[in-house]
Amino acid sequence: MSTRAVVIERPGKLALCEVADTEPGPGEAKVRIAYAGICGSDRDLLAGSRPPGYVRYPVIPGHEWSGIVTTVGSDVSSELVGQPVVGEGFRACGSCDACRSGDTTLCAGTYEETGFTQPGAWTDHLVLPAELLHVLPRGSDLRSAAGLEPAACAAQAVLVGAPSASDRVAVVGGGTIGLLATQLLAASEVRELTVVDLDPSIAALARRCGATSVSTQPDPLEGQFDLVIEAAGAVGTAELATRLARRGGRVVLLGIPDEHDRLPTSYLVTANLTILTVFGAPRRAWDLAVVAFGRGDLDPGVLVTHEMSIADVAEAFQLLENPPHGLGKILLRP
Repeated sequence: MSTRAVVIERPGKLALCEVADTEPGPGEAKVRIAYAGICGSDRDLLAGSRPPGYVRYPVIPGHEWSGIVTTVGSDVSSELVGQPVVGEGFRACGSCDACRSGDTTLCAGTYEETGFTQPGAWTDHLVLPAELLHVLPRGSDLRSAAGLEPAACAAQAVLVGAPSASDRVAVVGGGTIGLLATQLLAASEVRELTVVDLDPSIAALARRCGATSVSTQPDPLEGQFDLVIEAAGAVGTAELATRLARRGGRVVLLGIPDEHDRLPTSYLVTANLTILTVFGAPRRAWDLAVVAFGRGDLDPGVLVTHEMSIADVAEAFQLLENPPHGLGKILLRP
């Protein structure tokens, strides 16, 4: 038996192939993929710019996805079959100090992640450890649920930032993760929620996601916010986030800019800022995102602008390279 899958054989080499259709072994489940997202890290896979040790070619990409469980291994509850699910990507060892404390994205073992070193979801069926699955309510919108992986990363930023009802909060970056963080912050009922982005066209969507204001001119806002979440990942946006925070405020860095980015240490110290960082999403962040999705506080589907067949994945990459006006999230369908 075989199934279709998009395979990046090596940097620059992309193909739709027939691959072996494997069955779940002990502790595993097989999922029929409904939707799978495509993002900047997938573009890095194709370009060959992902850091060594964080990719293994050839690879089937796809770390953002939703689907229905079709089969389970012999030691997995059969009640899982037929359930709508999403799944964590990190394959943590479960026994190191970081794993035991719940920080599975910091696992001291060998890095393994769905879509980067392990087969991902740009395929008809995905087999993965059942313990990584999160069951969604029956009847869930799987199109929207495919965005729960970036939402979990946003949820981790909210968890570490610990917003309170009295906080004035800013989100730097009106892309996918920034607007998902905005939705979660809005559900926290913070006092003020501003999205900062140089593109004025995102204003309506940002407000739909819960922003109380949107700014394309950040300079007048410097020093005004108790909590700032940086989700743009461009050179200079982390420094901007620190300038937006009040003295003694908190800044959470989510984006990963290139090596030319710098932060002014003297300012961080004299402003007495608390700098927090996020790398991926541990289970507690996934739990928050899934619960928020289930109760309607989180809807990644509002960010989707394009749905394409996995057979058209090359066209999807072209859209990412030369984005048309208004491009949002792209989903692939098996």
